[in-house]
Amino acid sequence: MKVFGNRYQRGITIVGLIVGLAVIGFIGIFASRLIPAYIEYNAVKNAIVEVKAEGGTIRAMQGSFNRRTSINDVEAVRGADLIFERTTDGSGFDISFAYEKRLPLVANVSILIDFAGTTAPASVTSE
Repeated sequence: MKVFGNRYQRGITIVGLIVGLAVIGFIGIFASRLIPAYIEYNAVKNAIVEVKAEGGTIRAMQGSFNRRTSINDVEAVRGADLIFERTTDGSGFDISFAYEKRLPLVANVSILIDFAGTTAPASVTSE
């Protein structure tokens, strides 16, 4: 008995096509909401690293952070939201930030993402 002969059709059904397109559409909507949030997060992380390397007073570093993030259109974190802590050797500051981002997905369904970053070494933990 021939299983795949000429009388059996091959290919995708209309139901399979609709389900496949729905899955691809959901993934596309999900990605279109998440990617800008992660781009903004990376811009903030890069800005605090550059500001720490530049050094200066806390007020000067906050101003520098605001200038750097205004270029990338970052609205989630401002210079006043940054947390400055003296380094363990007392030579400068470690800069930290933490914020939540709520992204509307569909109707009344949202995604809540917690972002945090620091310039402190990985072995140092601060609360």
